[in-house]
Amino acid sequence: MVQDPNRILIVDDDPEMRNVLRDILLDQSYHVETAQEGREALQRLANQPFSIVLTDLRMKGMDGLELLQEVAKNHQECNLIMMTAFGTVETAVEAMRKGAFDYLTKPIKTEELLVTVDKAMREALLRREVKYLRKQVYREFSFDQILGKSKPMREVFDLIRRVADSQTNILITGESGTGKELVAKAIHFNSQRQSAPFVPVNCAAIPEQLLESELFGHVRGAFTDAKSDKRGLFEEAQGGTLFLDEISELPMMLQAKLLRAVQEREIRRVGATRSSPIDVRIIAATNVKLEEEVKAKNFREDLYYRLNVIEIRLPALRERKEDIPLLVQGLLEKSIAGQQKSIHEVVEGALARLLDYQWPGNVRELENIIERAATLCPGEKITLEDLPPVIREVRGEGQLVEDAVDRMLPLEELEQTYIRRILEKMGGNKYQAAQVLGIDRKTLYRKLGEMEERSKV
Repeated sequence: MVQDPNRILIVDDDPEMRNVLRDILLDQSYHVETAQEGREALQRLANQPFSIVLTDLRMKGMDGLELLQEVAKNHQECNLIMMTAFGTVETAVEAMRKGAFDYLTKPIKTEELLVTVDKAMREALLRREVKYLRKQVYREFSFDQILGKSKPMREVFDLIRRVADSQTNILITGESGTGKELVAKAIHFNSQRQSAPFVPVNCAAIPEQLLESELFGHVRGAFTDAKSDKRGLFEEAQGGTLFLDEISELPMMLQAKLLRAVQEREIRRVGATRSSPIDVRIIAATNVKLEEEVKAKNFREDLYYRLNVIEIRLPALRERKEDIPLLVQGLLEKSIAGQQKSIHEVVEGALARLLDYQWPGNVRELENIIERAATLCPGEKITLEDLPPVIREVRGEGQLVEDAVDRMLPLEELEQTYIRRILEKMGGNKYQAAQVLGIDRKTLYRKLGEMEERSKV
């Protein structure tokens, strides 16, 4: 949190007015500083944070509206209150349109000043607290580039931490677009192998006749185009991790050779007469049920059990919808990085449609839609109009109550879900959540305690 959160900067070219306002606010225990014109104010803002800027409209040099534009652009944590002796409706509308928190007309009444400053201060501190909590949530629940705070994702994070430093082979399962390669990278870069290579290979993307050479390498003269020795991906990954994506697409002949590499920890290049030892951890991934492929004789049973020592199943996005707001924020920040855009959020109505959608393409589809929306968005907030028709036309089958009815949830479970959603919407602020829920904080704490106890059962 920012030090001295009650800081106020008064900007007025009239020294008598500056002193009067400063004395009034100092009496209320605010930390007050002054500046005599807009550019001096910007210098002070660049050096230290303020929760409120109280500025005159008409000043020599940079006037109040120009200062307002700079504050709105570069100091969004700060609320600006405009003062003027030339109070007209047009000026007030213009100031509010450009982002002023409120508007005071001179001569300023002390009571009106204090009420307005108090309201602006509470709103600024609340916004700062929400921003802080979001950063804490992001830091606590992110794992490499993976975002999530739902129970299924917490279980995935816990499993990643426990298996990262083992030498055990891992099979990552889940629908297409759930982030299997990100999990593989998280395992690698949180292990003792992190300084060695992470080598990904998509078994479905390489032609069958080339795949053996790509994986195991070849010697000169092994086939027509083998004009020199070539290291395979196993050797490229020496000391590190080889990630075999779409492992179900591996041809049966190569499955036998992979099994030998896994069992004997050695490989033989195509055309070679001797094997070479390898020190490689294998992480495989698939979006199909390998056990069914084994039953259908499309995948070797012995290889399946060698690869599937530990399975990490990634939930579909529709199974962890409470992660969507966090994912949206992270993907939005990623989408606008390096662009000359300042998009701060997705408005509530648009976010509701994103929550209602069933996401057949999972996180990859969400990333695509957020990138599209960020590109097309003309303002600072993504609205419903910025989303594609497939999202805008969602009928709301995934809404909380309808979903609860479809699943025939007990009333107690629906209450728990609603409490969690409200708490999330309030950025983790239990005081505000209790107000929205219409209960006191003690009752909310009791219910949260009961929910925690039930989750342990």
